[in-house]
Amino acid sequence: MMKQLKKSAPLYILLLPSTILLVCFAYLPMYGVIIAFKDYSPAFGIWGSPWVGFKHFIQFFHSYQFVLTIKNTLNISLYSILIGFPLPIALAILCNQIRMGMFKKVFQVTTYLPHFISTMVMCGMILIFLSPSNGLIANLLGLIGIEMPNVLSKPAFFSSVYVWSDVWQHVGWNSIIYLAALSAIDPTYYEAATMDGASKMQKILHIDLPLLLPTTMILLILEAGNLLSIGFEKVLLLQNPLNLPGSEVISTYVYKMGLQNFQYSLSTAIGLFNTVVNVAVLLFVNGMSRRLTKTSLL
Repeated sequence: MMKQLKKSAPLYILLLPSTILLVCFAYLPMYGVIIAFKDYSPAFGIWGSPWVGFKHFIQFFHSYQFVLTIKNTLNISLYSILIGFPLPIALAILCNQIRMGMFKKVFQVTTYLPHFISTMVMCGMILIFLSPSNGLIANLLGLIGIEMPNVLSKPAFFSSVYVWSDVWQHVGWNSIIYLAALSAIDPTYYEAATMDGASKMQKILHIDLPLLLPTTMILLILEAGNLLSIGFEKVLLLQNPLNLPGSEVISTYVYKMGLQNFQYSLSTAIGLFNTVVNVAVLLFVNGMSRRLTKTSLL
């Protein structure tokens, strides 16, 4: 063991800073999870606050916001997976088929650039584009006599606005890992398929997709592990009192309970519930992937 440690010492030294950051910012803060089982008061501190068991979990389960937040979170999350997961694969395969070098580079850069737009700027662009009075889309529709509806005031449209804007912003960047996997495929597969008279579509169906399956399943498992974890920044910036029934998700509810209403124990309990469900879904999907495709994280 000492010989192996000595041999790999430079690698462990390189790993040390990341390990320290992980412990400090991911594991040590987990100590604060115990306030989910207490009536936490900053005056008494974590250990001085009284234990209440599962009181805050039961309060959340019985609240009128429970069904609403779970439904909206699952709606947006499943919608994102259904639309946003296969599109980067299709884009990577499309880009891999492009043979004109300059056009391929321009195409890749064009699809990557939206990823670097900040969430704040992206939400500002969405508000400007979808404004029913003077927005870009409203002006274009006005040229043909169509009145632009106030999309962001309708709860039913919120998930579509969120998902499709997210797809436009990140589809190019998310395709990079699939492009890397495609570039690693042995060219002899394509040469043999060409000799057998296979068309481009047949090569995609029988070479590209099967060899992308391990990468696809790993990313799908990771995506499933974030089923109830929708970042609150974009949702919060696009929220308004009119679309709240369709935009209130777990992360925004936790933010409002914890930082706006100072219900620290309740917000921690909701966050812990969210994490437990995500871990359970991750383990389930990982097990199914291992059984069906022989690919898994563990």
